[in-house]
Amino acid sequence: MKFFPFLFAALTLVSTVSAQRLVIKGSDTLGAKLVPTMAEEYKVKNPGVSFEIAAEGSTTGISAMIDGTAQIGMSSRRAKTTEVSAAQAKGVTMKPIIVCYDGMAVCLNANNPVKGLTRRQVEQIFTGDITDWSAVGGKAGKISIYTRNTSSGTYSDWKDLAMKKRDYAGSSQKMAGNEQIAAEVAKNANGIGYLGLAYINAEGIKIVPIDGVTANKETILSKKYPYARPTFFYTNGEPTGEAAKFIDFALGAEGQKIVEKVGFITLK
Repeated sequence: MKFFPFLFAALTLVSTVSAQRLVIKGSDTLGAKLVPTMAEEYKVKNPGVSFEIAAEGSTTGISAMIDGTAQIGMSSRRAKTTEVSAAQAKGVTMKPIIVCYDGMAVCLNANNPVKGLTRRQVEQIFTGDITDWSAVGGKAGKISIYTRNTSSGTYSDWKDLAMKKRDYAGSSQKMAGNEQIAAEVAKNANGIGYLGLAYINAEGIKIVPIDGVTANKETILSKKYPYARPTFFYTNGEPTGEAAKFIDFALGAEGQKIVEKVGFITLK
């Protein structure tokens, strides 16, 4: 009987050592649907692995990776020069790994009669130069702009790709994620926002073409659609351990099938 406590302690130690916890933080575009789905599939074959996934914006993911509070940082944008410098100051080598490709689609309320916009009109709406739908062929009504928050990579990419790096209209309302933007536009007849491809089928909204081009796999891969970008995992140098195994899974055949199923564009 004296040996049982030692046996229990030994079994507990083995269990603790064998369990792996992978912390992934960052982009809502990746972290709200894609990465959690990948994690669930990964755990089926690796039951000893647990995940902590926090989708609070690309900036938070890159910061967490630099600070060592996450093994993987999710980002829908490339790291900024200031972030690379901050990482180097801490001895961290930021390694970007493209996970999949995405397009940012313009969404309107499903009942909005506007059938399409030009790139110039999109810029003017989001910067506040155009404030009423009647200016772009719609019914008279003040335009309500919904954007991501400032920690979002999509927030930054939209400024670069759609707004010529100009500031957002002061009246724009910042949302925590893609699903929140879709929900607000669905409730507001005068709403407009932007969404990643995995979120464009939400109820109550519609996606409009830009200069006659709709966001889809073909137009993004052919570079005809203007608002497209890669998405990333960031690691400190070459990933190791469970992080490396999970990234291999995400980039491999099984992971890329999930990419396609969720609604993004695969690496091939």
